[in-house]
Amino acid sequence: MLAVDLTGDSVKAKNGAMVAYEGDMTFKKKTGGGEGLRGMVTRRLTGEQMAVMEVKGHGTCYFADRASEINLVSLHGEKLYVESSNLLCTDSALRTGASFTGLRGSAQGNGLFTTTVEGTGQAALVSAGTAIVLRVTPETPLQVDPGAYLAHTGGLKQHFQAGVNFRALIGESGGESFQIRFEGDGLVYVQPSERNTIGGEL
Repeated sequence: MLAVDLTGDSVKAKNGAMVAYEGDMTFKKKTGGGEGLRGMVTRRLTGEQMAVMEVKGHGTCYFADRASEINLVSLHGEKLYVESSNLLCTDSALRTGASFTGLRGSAQGNGLFTTTVEGTGQAALVSAGTAIVLRVTPETPLQVDPGAYLAHTGGLKQHFQAGVNFRALIGESGGESFQIRFEGDGLVYVQPSERNTIGGEL
């Protein structure tokens, strides 16, 4: 559970994520994922859905989503790429948008676009189990199962490739799976549980 102390300021959170609060709070639904009318039109066109509410007031507000683990990401002007279903809460100063993911999004079953969070502040992500953060450098590229991918930051290029997964190696699957290959310089957040994905097994 995430406890956020407010002193007259506000945060943006997934609609319905508030589980309790102390003090004086107001809750307002935001259109287009908090990006206004233009954001609403963009999200309808891209299929990336994100229902957001603005929480403002004095006191402490508690957020949670189906008992998922919560991971805080501090941004200092860079851009975070994350699936909308994994974004729990952000500082109000952070800007959200939608970015094209192509085949990666199709493999995850999340569509061709993903949510972006940009600016300076903190974002809270939810994951199935405690997420780990893996560093990618030009010398050390990273392969990630689409179902375990959570988010990433930095100057990373993504490639979609076929490869044998760990389940196939121990005899639980007879087919090939698709993987995301990250190259460049940045961080990738991975959860210790795989979502069911379109590209998981063919």
